[in-house]
Amino acid sequence: MADLPDLLKRVPLFSGLSDRELKRLARDFKQRDYEPGMTPLREEHMSGIGFFVITDGEASVSRNGQELARLGPGAHFGELGLISERVRTATVTAEGRLRTAMLTSWEFKEVVQENPDIAWKLLQHVVGLLADAEERGGAAGAAPAS
Repeated sequence: MADLPDLLKRVPLFSGLSDRELKRLARDFKQRDYEPGMTPLREEHMSGIGFFVITDGEASVSRNGQELARLGPGAHFGELGLISERVRTATVTAEGRLRTAMLTSWEFKEVVQENPDIAWKLLQHVVGLLADAEERGGAAGAAPAS
């Protein structure tokens, strides 16, 4: 998975990290393979244990039985599962053999706790997403920004 840091750079959550930080994060990813029809994530379940980057193959994303998207090499899914303990909002199904690089939520937590610079950049990214949502009116009823 030598090119994993380059793939991670394309993930919005990690886009603000330096090359050194991306290489550090990539060390904790493990290869996880799925046979056709297997589901790394299942809607409305606590299935899946983290974040996935597709390194080979294709997967479909569905909600309520409706296909929403097809994902191929370089695509990612499950980033909310790194931080949130909520149920999954979609099902991801392997369409043929699927190879992923996977990071568990507990390994991610350890990296963040041991690397305050990474934690700060991730926090800035999340705050940016919240600010963007507020500007679009997605934070109705929220207190004014200070």
